[in-house]
Amino acid sequence: MGRAITYVILGGGVAAGYAALEFTKRGISHGELCIISEEPVVPYERPALSKGFLLPEAPSRLPSFHTCVGANEERLTPKWYKEHGIELVLGTRVKSADVRRKTLLTATGETISYKILIIATGARALQLEEFGVAGSDAENVCYLRDLADATRLVDVMKSCTGGNAVVIGGGYIGMECAASLVINKINVTMVFPEAHCMARLFTPKIASYYEDYYKSKGVKFIKGTALSSFDIDDSGKVTAVTLRDGNRLPADMVVVGIGIRPNTGLFEGQLTLEKGGIKVNGWMQSSNSSVYAVGDVAAFPVKLFGETRRLEHVDSARKSARHAVTAIMEPAKTSEFDYLPFFYSRVFTLSWQFYGDSVGEVVHYGDFSGSTFGAYWVSKGQLVGSFLEGGTKEEYEAIAKATKLKPDVEDLAELERQGLGFALAVSRKPPPSQPPEVSSSGLNLQKPMYAWHATAGVIVAASVAVFAYWYGRRRRRW
Repeated sequence: MGRAITYVILGGGVAAGYAALEFTKRGISHGELCIISEEPVVPYERPALSKGFLLPEAPSRLPSFHTCVGANEERLTPKWYKEHGIELVLGTRVKSADVRRKTLLTATGETISYKILIIATGARALQLEEFGVAGSDAENVCYLRDLADATRLVDVMKSCTGGNAVVIGGGYIGMECAASLVINKINVTMVFPEAHCMARLFTPKIASYYEDYYKSKGVKFIKGTALSSFDIDDSGKVTAVTLRDGNRLPADMVVVGIGIRPNTGLFEGQLTLEKGGIKVNGWMQSSNSSVYAVGDVAAFPVKLFGETRRLEHVDSARKSARHAVTAIMEPAKTSEFDYLPFFYSRVFTLSWQFYGDSVGEVVHYGDFSGSTFGAYWVSKGQLVGSFLEGGTKEEYEAIAKATKLKPDVEDLAELERQGLGFALAVSRKPPPSQPPEVSSSGLNLQKPMYAWHATAGVIVAASVAVFAYWYGRRRRRW
């Protein structure tokens, strides 16, 4: 049993939805595209799971957050896929892949062959057992990676109102789930081994602001230690959490957010891997020319940094998926992926955005006792990263543009004095004029060739042709 499909997307997350929309925009025919997903639903905006989905009142539910509403585009419901002739193989696990033969074998025994494969398998949540702690299967221990996880988390929260929750991990999932637990009237204690929350991105000063805000909402922090073990009762529920520092915390529920691992297993030994993901070029193409990788699973060259990175964020998933499809459908017209890393979060009434890279010297600015503040990262004399809390649309756009331009920064004290004004000023500057392009022959090639040049040439050529025709006729008459 099998079928042959021109384009196959393996994985049904955010990237799959955006890739499907891009394929339809570029005119694929009915029956040319297939999406294979382990989840039983069509692609959806995963960030909703740690935000609106967990709200106690008017929570987000499907179909409201199917892709591609996160980018203010069409909402791709099951009906949309049917109308566009896209085959859906949902609730199905692929157990093996053969990139040389261009085939996928599903757990049901079906072989699906392809001409082009897009790997959008994303990543899985790291389990406690991988760190030597048992108990992930306890009834009130929750992870958050997909819709099933989110549904289970909501059910557990409803049974714990007024109770105690322990959140293991101080990253994205930990911070966003902690906020949702508080809103659901659950007492929260966060535990993580780092010195402060969001340690991969936040500076101590930025982290202190958010930790103080969370404390004002009743959240407790235990830092510099990790989970050691659970107390589990006869019904299979965790009743207490024991930490490595000896602390023992009562718990009615536990949320674990300790990182993710890219789903590369099907392709290990077949494709080149790097940074924990599948290595691709600037067109999202892997070491096998028929296979592309996008989203969390892809390690791609970030031109801004001049190195390969694997980025774990929805914005990268959306844009890399679109770029891969563009490269597949119009390779001659597609340039290399030129991505500006972007991260954001919204919790309580707070909202921050970050662009670029968090390396080099840090310059903080703004009022950390108020609602708007930020930071710049400067490396080798250039702005390489920008963070802003509480900005307007124009201000967020300004820090993005400034970071992309990588302006020179000579005086850090002056940068601090200007603060957000620096990014606003840089973003409003007219772009520098492009120097003439020099060909390999040494000749200057002025670009672009303006339309009137071509028009003038056509007019001159036509005039010459008309004159030649007229003159020839005259000669014959003579």
